[in-house]
Amino acid sequence: MSAESVLKRAKEVVENIVPASIEITTIEFEGSVVVIYTRNLEEFANNNDIVRQLAQGLRRRVAVRPDPSILADEKEAEEAIRGVIPEEAEVTDIFFEPNTGEVTIEALAPGVAIGKHGAILNEIKRSIGWAPKVVRSPPIPSKTVKEIREYLRSVHDERKEFLKRVGNKVNRALNSGEQWTRITALGGFRQVGRSCSLLTTRDSKIMIDCGIDPGSDNTPFLQAPEVQPLEQLDAIVVTHAHLDHSGLIPALFKYGYDGPVYCTPPTRDMMTLLQLDAIKVSKGEAKNLPYESPHIRELIKRCIPLRFQETTDIAPDVRLTFHNAGHILGSAIAHFHIGDGLYNIAVTGDIKFEKTWLFNPATNKFPRLETLVIESTYGGYRDIQPSRRDASQQMKEVILRAFSGNGKILIPVFAVGRSQEVMMVIESLMRSGEVPKRDVWLDGMIWEATAIHTAYPEYLNSQLRTLIFQKGENPFLSDIFKRVDSMATREKILDDPDPCIVLSTSGMMNGGPVMEYFKAWAPEPSNILVFVGYNADGTLGRKLHRGMREVVLGNKINPTVVKVNLSVENVDGFSGHSDRKQLMNYIGSMEPRPERIIVGHGEESKCMDLASSFHKKYGMETRAPMNLETIRLK
Repeated sequence: MSAESVLKRAKEVVENIVPASIEITTIEFEGSVVVIYTRNLEEFANNNDIVRQLAQGLRRRVAVRPDPSILADEKEAEEAIRGVIPEEAEVTDIFFEPNTGEVTIEALAPGVAIGKHGAILNEIKRSIGWAPKVVRSPPIPSKTVKEIREYLRSVHDERKEFLKRVGNKVNRALNSGEQWTRITALGGFRQVGRSCSLLTTRDSKIMIDCGIDPGSDNTPFLQAPEVQPLEQLDAIVVTHAHLDHSGLIPALFKYGYDGPVYCTPPTRDMMTLLQLDAIKVSKGEAKNLPYESPHIRELIKRCIPLRFQETTDIAPDVRLTFHNAGHILGSAIAHFHIGDGLYNIAVTGDIKFEKTWLFNPATNKFPRLETLVIESTYGGYRDIQPSRRDASQQMKEVILRAFSGNGKILIPVFAVGRSQEVMMVIESLMRSGEVPKRDVWLDGMIWEATAIHTAYPEYLNSQLRTLIFQKGENPFLSDIFKRVDSMATREKILDDPDPCIVLSTSGMMNGGPVMEYFKAWAPEPSNILVFVGYNADGTLGRKLHRGMREVVLGNKINPTVVKVNLSVENVDGFSGHSDRKQLMNYIGSMEPRPERIIVGHGEESKCMDLASSFHKKYGMETRAPMNLETIRLK
């Protein structure tokens, strides 16, 4: 069925289901969603059954939006909103989403802004036409979130046209002949870094992740004939924001890709932050990334965010659903339903099958599943991590040891995920008096990444949401945390003789502000370097972990030799990756149990070991492919 025939069918279904009293002005595609514009939005809102019947009749996602002609000018609408909402609601921001006809009102007292039985919202809706939504203001304002919102408003018309093109492409007619499905390993198999896969069917091509290799300049095998030309890709799906999964996506827009990128809303914002910082860091190190900031803006413009459990068509024969992966904010397991019940495959990205200080454990219950692609970062036989409680105790002992010797603690962290968990543990230890209260400095992107966490509380675990929004206890807002916002502040910290803790990027010590602290503090035996995450082969973090005691930094013309006399500690329990036991349990308790498991995202020995163990214990087909291998699934 072509896009034209789908729209024709949509008009027929609408005529049969929608009462004649409701005026329909336009029906069109926006991405894979059939959007129905009306001048009688309230009547739709009062009858949810109509939308349900439309979705069932069309077998597609349906959205009902106000016709643009009934929407007040944004400036006038904002004045009207502020005139209606009481001052005690403390409105902090109002932003309009022209694509949906919604206006989001952020307020410190959302109940006051809503009014008794929604009276204030109803008054706003009647006076401006926009559909109002009230949310609690994030406790830490995010510059990234604000700028992305403003940018998307500025390219509203371009984005609308883009979504129409996506809708037409998704709803194109299928080819005839035998159906088949296969997956190609383009990066991140028998290694950690440059994650990239290509899911191919008779009718479509979908790229899953496209990352950099933090330990080298290697990139995914994008010159493989099945990948080129990039214009033929139907979609790019991003499991999460870390650069080893998202760091090369802007370059795809530089070299010809112009299609959609599917990810969760936090992933869009987080990967934007990380990619922009990667450009900044590379220029500071006299290196060049294969893209610039305009390519990141193209990526933002083409992002189609999906929430967990939300299913959408991304190709004529492929539907995508995201499920919680438990790794970092917004990290998702991508589940693909291919054809009309032909095949189901899920790609985990990075997962954590344990409730952490921030997130619920990864989902392992799916409606249907034949093949699972799973990570093996800590999949080796001896890879058993301490519990979160043990990690907290170990962190306490490290802090006490350093402070008792008047030493400083340097913790290289990924800005997203590990830093926030480490912050929560340190805050708890200092609040309870288990360790002395000292300054905890946040350098690099950690402050902004933390702000993005507070903008998406629905992606945090239920206990943390309750703590923040019902009890008013936000560990991220503790006065122990200080922001390093300038070179002068950094120099002040370096020169200060008093003990302190610094959390700084990058987590693998392959660049970033962490290097300034390392150069200054490495020669002093009383200081401690604490790793709380994975260090890939080739990175300075891995070399220091293995015992390197002398580091040469800088360039060949003017090298700096740094003597490493400080202690190097590893606190494993903070990892966002599942360990060997958790990975085995993830498969053991999975429903339904897949027929085949493909193992990647791990060193070669760990991929092979984990694949063998899954086969021996659960009797299923397992593979640990090399990069550039293709596996036929159906």
